[in-house]
Amino acid sequence: MKTAIVFSWLCTVAMVAALLNGFINGSFGSDGALLLANPWGIVSIIDLYAGFILFSLWIFFREEKTYKAVVWTILMMTFGFLTGSIYVLINLYRSNSDWKKFFMGARYNI
Repeated sequence: MKTAIVFSWLCTVAMVAALLNGFINGSFGSDGALLLANPWGIVSIIDLYAGFILFSLWIFFREEKTYKAVVWTILMMTFGFLTGSIYVLINLYRSNSDWKKFFMGARYNI
């Protein structure tokens, strides 16, 4: 579990750095247009959002309240795996080193 926490922190920090770099040094409009003009850019976007959707399904599975899962999913679709990294971190800490509790969330005692 400690290894997962370390990797989650590393992912969170990497995503913050990457997003800051993109917002500071890039242009969302013009860079996005270049990405969408490239067939592999489109593949990357589809791949990314397929991952977001699959990860969000896990969030819906493990959250007790639907509104919480909806909020996390909206954040995932907006901020990407920065949200996923934070979600994993929070739930690793909440699980108290219990992998079943981590993966099952609210369904843990069912």
